[in-house]
Amino acid sequence: MRAEPGIPEHQIRPYQHSDATSWLRCRLLSFFSTTYYDDVAVEPPGYVGPAIQRVAVVDEAVVGLMDVAVAGANATIEVLAVHPEHARRGLGTALLHSVLGELRDAHAVRTLDAWTREDVPANRWYLRSGFTEVFSYLHVYKGHEDDATGFQSPAGLSPPLTAFVHAPREREAELRRRFRRVYVCRRYVRALGGGASGCDTP
Repeated sequence: MRAEPGIPEHQIRPYQHSDATSWLRCRLLSFFSTTYYDDVAVEPPGYVGPAIQRVAVVDEAVVGLMDVAVAGANATIEVLAVHPEHARRGLGTALLHSVLGELRDAHAVRTLDAWTREDVPANRWYLRSGFTEVFSYLHVYKGHEDDATGFQSPAGLSPPLTAFVHAPREREAELRRRFRRVYVCRRYVRALGGGASGCDTP
């Protein structure tokens, strides 16, 4: 793909095992500035069923990535990340376009979905890329500084120092008063019959 003046040219291609180190680095740096900042992976995921794994590379270094898992007529974006030094240059959109045709033609997928939290650029990108929000719930983190009332452990162990739990949206105000980290997690779905519009790119 031709780059704009002053911007390194990138290539979209399938993920290769030799990409593992820079794939992990790209994912880590991309997540640092989001509500997923502590979701650290130490190795790229392996998929039991069909999956499409694409990377955007500059000089063979991964600067963007998208993994899509396929389950029958439905598929899910499992990971989408863009290196912060290459953000807002259309890499997320380029990665999405690189998998859409294969999802429809090779896998007969009818819907593509994704889950994300409250980060404004990510939510804006999904909406402008043809996705619709269909469901939401809460991700709640109990930190060591939060009240442990109600949390239990097996006999002989202390109450949990940290925990990650799900909750319905109806309890949002209550839980935000009690816990420092409460996030709305949204499910977005795109039907694969039409094209994506222009978007704010991650």
